[in-house]
Amino acid sequence: MHTVCNHHHRHHLSSSFTHHFPYTKFFKHPTFTFTFTFLTPPTTTTTRTLCSSMDGPKKPYRRRSSYGSSRKSVLKKTFKQEQVTFTAPVSDDPLVAIIGGGMSGLLCALQLEKRGVRSTVFDTGIHGLGGRMGTRNIDEMVFDHAAQFFTVSNSAFRELVNEWSQKGLVRQSQGVIGDLEAGGHFFPFLSSPPRYIAVNGMRTLADAILFQSSMIEVVRPCWISSIEPYNGMWHLSENGKHRGQFDATVIAHNGNGKCANRLLSTSGLPLIARQMKRLELSSIWALLAAFEDPLPLPVAPFEGAFVKGIDSVSWMGNNTQKLSTSPNAGPPHCWTFFSTASFGKRNKVPQENIPNATAEKVKQLMLAGVENALGLETGSLEKPMYTRVQLWGAALPTNTPGIPCIFDPLGRTGICGDWLLGSSLEAAAISGLSLGNHIADFLKSGGSRPDEFAVGLHEDFHPLQGHDIGQFPGLESNKNICEAEVQVGA
Repeated sequence: MHTVCNHHHRHHLSSSFTHHFPYTKFFKHPTFTFTFTFLTPPTTTTTRTLCSSMDGPKKPYRRRSSYGSSRKSVLKKTFKQEQVTFTAPVSDDPLVAIIGGGMSGLLCALQLEKRGVRSTVFDTGIHGLGGRMGTRNIDEMVFDHAAQFFTVSNSAFRELVNEWSQKGLVRQSQGVIGDLEAGGHFFPFLSSPPRYIAVNGMRTLADAILFQSSMIEVVRPCWISSIEPYNGMWHLSENGKHRGQFDATVIAHNGNGKCANRLLSTSGLPLIARQMKRLELSSIWALLAAFEDPLPLPVAPFEGAFVKGIDSVSWMGNNTQKLSTSPNAGPPHCWTFFSTASFGKRNKVPQENIPNATAEKVKQLMLAGVENALGLETGSLEKPMYTRVQLWGAALPTNTPGIPCIFDPLGRTGICGDWLLGSSLEAAAISGLSLGNHIADFLKSGGSRPDEFAVGLHEDFHPLQGHDIGQFPGLESNKNICEAEVQVGA
């Protein structure tokens, strides 16, 4: 007899997190069999049972892969797909799959561990975890080539940051930042909230978050290409290679947009897929450049500047000054430059295979933008000793539902990520903590009351404001990030 139809002893978990979510009523199936629900407009619901006996199906139900299909065909498949419904009790010792090892996925795993729930984190990172907490090391050169720094306004996130600070993982940055207008006109921020950086580059924080965990397994590099329901569990695979079976699944990445959509397009999670498809993402070019001499700045060396009025550059950050404890660090002097979202959109190409001509064009346009921003004569900027361009094809969200997380209790799948609340590391952290706690509560209930745990499946999206490189709560005009209903317990 397959365990999918057995009643299991419910594992009681201690609560260290409390919050409140809205919920949505779902149709409840009276059988303890594995079923799919067809969503047929306008109000009718038809159920087809795939498991007609307690022994379960003789082979898994498989759908044709959507990989290689166009976005249009993916959208059509998503809206036609069936709703998967798990009705068997959850396991005594449940295991959760987390697809994505950025800030939200890592903190979701960490919160599940605090509640006594095991998880496996699957991440595509070759060099390390982190998602947008990316750091590139080339010999003695260090570049933060995604998130530059973060601020804190949420009490739950502040507790985490204080803990990281005590462990020596992060510290406050004391460097000057401000706005830089074309012609070399720099306006420092006279007062701003504390800015935090990871002491050896952002990726080191990501790698350290799970350092002392005992209930979290990390698998990388790994590209999960399929999630399929079978015998009351989710089965994950990577290009045909089985990667395990899980009681619940978390999508903790937006991929490059289309990757997450393709993963969900035939998963049996139409409500989850529909919300993911509403997400809109910007494209940003990053230029990493190292110089033998310090750049000729308009004032005393600044650590970073939001560039105004120049299409090819929206931010310039001095990694060498930021990460060094010496006031006279360098050479080399390592800078990260980001384009505007409009520049990224106009010059977008497949980020996995950037043509050499495009890379050279983008590099020259961005270096010319740096000259303009600093008020230098054309062609007078020192030639960099090292450069690398990278396209973040799915850089930052431009819209949001404004909720901490999404969870489909019938399909036992959730979503976390910064885009649910904003476009900052703080938003990602809040989302991961919230979903981890929500899933722990759901598993503690045994999964028998799904209508109490549905969240975020029907929220509308609204435009997201902020800098081209994201939001920094409390900094300048970015003061409106949600204080999610989350409280850290003992």
